[in-house]
Amino acid sequence: MLTSIAGKSVIVTGSSKGIGKGIAGVFAEKGAKVLIVGRNLDSAQATAAEINAAGGTAAAFSADVSSWDDMQQMAEAAVEHLGGIDILCCNAGIFPDAKLSEMTPEQWDEVMGVNLKGTFLGVRACLPKMKESGGGRVIVTSSITGPITGYPGWCHYGASKSGQLGFLKTAAIELSPHKITINAIMPGNIETEGLDDLGEEYLQKMTESIPMKKLGTVEDIAYAALFFASKEAAYITGQTLVVDGGQVLPESLMALEEI
Repeated sequence: MLTSIAGKSVIVTGSSKGIGKGIAGVFAEKGAKVLIVGRNLDSAQATAAEINAAGGTAAAFSADVSSWDDMQQMAEAAVEHLGGIDILCCNAGIFPDAKLSEMTPEQWDEVMGVNLKGTFLGVRACLPKMKESGGGRVIVTSSITGPITGYPGWCHYGASKSGQLGFLKTAAIELSPHKITINAIMPGNIETEGLDDLGEEYLQKMTESIPMKKLGTVEDIAYAALFFASKEAAYITGQTLVVDGGQVLPESLMALEEI
């Protein structure tokens, strides 16, 4: 049993849907106060309303994580609505499909701006308040795509997710004197709205390639984040945790045919 996080103030970027919504929901269920951050205010407010209706505590804020001004305002909003910043979940991410031969510089910059720059700006904006409070937790949602695997159409996405891991290694060193840890979760294929656009054939083939023969849930990622945010994880920093049902383990699909 992990020490309770009841009363802790948590920011979750990209939390109006998908993995971020799952993270926010689990943290709120455990008694934390959550700031739902998304580019669409209506969606963020709807998620916050769901959490509040279920007995949790949540507020909504509209922000573009690639904007320094927005991230500074987000940190201020967390202090105003939640009373401080104890935990920052850098979850916002996009994964538009574009083959390398057709990818435009603008598409590359957009993905890097949200996924990688957005992680930096979120941490940078929340750092002063975390220092003031004497510590904190940063949890980054990275991916197996990029750091471990590759997939056609996601060169920019994979590069951004690998970049997040490079960022956290040095960030962990710099944040350690302030009792702030930073760790990353690397999800495999998680069942969210985003996968719907990839088609039934993709989902079926991907499920077949996972040893556990099922896609992950947003709660699978949320509970990994909950561990990194816990008192029990206070001596863990600069580390990664793969949550993928064993997807990266088989040498080939033939390995799965042998079981």
